Amino acid sequence: MKRALIIGSEGNIGKPLVKHLKSKGYEVMETDIKPAWRENYIVADINHPVDLLPAFDWGPDVVFLLSAMVSRVTCEQSAGQAIATNLAGINNVLQLCKRADAMTVFFSTSEVYGPECDVMDESLTDPKPNNRYGLSKLLGEKMVEYEVEHHNLKAVTLRPFMMYDENEDLGDHRSAMIRFAYDLARGLPIEVHKGSARGWLHVSDAVEAIERAAHVKDYSVINIGQADIRPIHELAEMIRERLSASKELIKTIEIPGQMTLVKNPTLDRMRDILGYEAKVSLQEGVDRLCTRILRRINKAGLSS
Repeated sequence: MKRALIIGSEGNIGKPLVKHLKSKGYEVMETDIKPAWRENYIVADINHPVDLLPAFDWGPDVVFLLSAMVSRVTCEQSAGQAIATNLAGINNVLQLCKRADAMTVFFSTSEVYGPECDVMDESLTDPKPNNRYGLSKLLGEKMVEYEVEHHNLKAVTLRPFMMYDENEDLGDHRSAMIRFAYDLARGLPIEVHKGSARGWLHVSDAVEAIERAAHVKDYSVINIGQADIRPIHELAEMIRERLSASKELIKTIEIPGQMTLVKNPTLDRMRDILGYEAKVSLQEGVDRLCTRILRRINKAGLSS
């Protein structure tokens, strides 16, 4: 039985990943900055690595490094915390991974590519992110690569594209799909960025790809995402129709600064190295999301 340490286990990806790994027969240790008390859970901040020592003394075979300061807006607002966490904090974990001789699955972001890539290919040698979040994660990737090349770290880097989960946290800080469904279900207006397009990866596909990364033998950077790229206005219309919301609630605006208009990844490495392709279609994902959102809103008494 493999031992997996998940750093960032309380996040929107960490929680379903824990469940998925256990279903695959892994013995799992969880750690996060969020206070809690339960078996096989350690409260720790990657900026204070001494608190992570018990998790590494446990002897993980693989470490899924999900912890980070995330979000374009948040990282611009809290520059010091973003750089401290996404660089120094990541370095702390990498040193502990080497000490434990553990495989590292580093969770980066599609934001590393920036807006100048027509096709977002992992072989691009000089991506140009246009926000601090993408920049800090790209520098984190460079640290991983350095440790692989010079200190024999076993690792792989994943660049996720637009993952979503019908059970994830609700709120204005979430991705467009979640916000669209949450607001339209309550009769609130949404804003669609003119000309933008994305592919949307359901969490069930995401965790399968992430787990498979633990078996990669040679270091690689791998995009994980959905090949079905759709205009955002099409996504908004799918959600609106599913929720029977008014067309008047959809407003089109220009894309804000420091964002990328179209995200179009190559997914050859996901297929060839991880041996995986997304299974959940956008329509199925929208149906799951809207069904769950309506239940949650009705339960909380938030419907308009």
